[in-house]
Amino acid sequence: MIYLLEDDDNIRNFVTYALNNSGLLAEGFDVPSAFWKAVEKEKPSMAILDIMLPEEDGLSVMRKLRNRPDTKDMPIMMLTAKSTEYDKVLGLDGGADDYVTKPFGTMELIARVKALLRRADVTAAADTEDYHNGALYLNPAKHIIQVNGKDVVLTLKEFQLLCYLVKNKGNVMTRDRILQEIWGYEFDGENRTVDVHIRTLRTKLGEAGSLVETVRGIGYRIGGRSVLQGKFLSA
Repeated sequence: MIYLLEDDDNIRNFVTYALNNSGLLAEGFDVPSAFWKAVEKEKPSMAILDIMLPEEDGLSVMRKLRNRPDTKDMPIMMLTAKSTEYDKVLGLDGGADDYVTKPFGTMELIARVKALLRRADVTAAADTEDYHNGALYLNPAKHIIQVNGKDVVLTLKEFQLLCYLVKNKGNVMTRDRILQEIWGYEFDGENRTVDVHIRTLRTKLGEAGSLVETVRGIGYRIGGRSVLQGKFLSA
C-alpha cells in the first residue's frame, strides 16, 4: 500500500487513481493527522509527501518517518511545487529517496514510484554478509551500518548507494551508471542527484566518509582495505 499525503484534492485524487490504475494499491490523505492514523493501523510500502501542508509540513513528516523503527527504511518520495535547487537538496538531504516537482508527467511519476519499490524489494531480499573497512562496518542483510561501533542511520537510497559502491569496491562507478542501478532509470541530466547523496552519505559516515572517493570527471568508488565474507563482492 502506497500512502499519498497531499492537501490538494484534485492532485490527490488524480495521483491515487493513476497509481491504482497501474496496479499499485494507493490511498490518499489530505492532512498529516489522517496520514498518521493510517500508519498506526498499517505500515505502507511507500510514502509520497507534499511539502506545503496544514498541521505540519511534509519535511517534518518525512523526518518522523525516518526516526520510526518500522518506517525508517521505507521509500519516500517528495511531490511538491517547491522546485528550486535549494528545495531539492533540502528534501534529499533530509531523507527523501526521490524528489518530483509539480507539474509532473503521469508516466514518469509512475515509473519513479515503481523504481523505488523495485529497489526496496531488491535491498530487502539481498543475500549478503558482513563488510569491514577501517571504522566502517556494514551488514546489508540486516541493514546495519556502524562507524566505530556506533549505528548510522541512512535513507533507503543512501543505504543502496553505499551497498552498490561496496559491491563494486575498487571500481569507479560513473554517475550515469549509479543513476541507472540505484534509481532504476535515467534521469534527465540531473547528475547532481548522485552528488547530493554522496555528500550526505559522507557526512553521515563521519571519519569513514573518506572511504567514498571521488574520481574527478568520472564518478565514485570505495577505497581502502576491507575484509569481506560471503557473496557481497562476488558479483
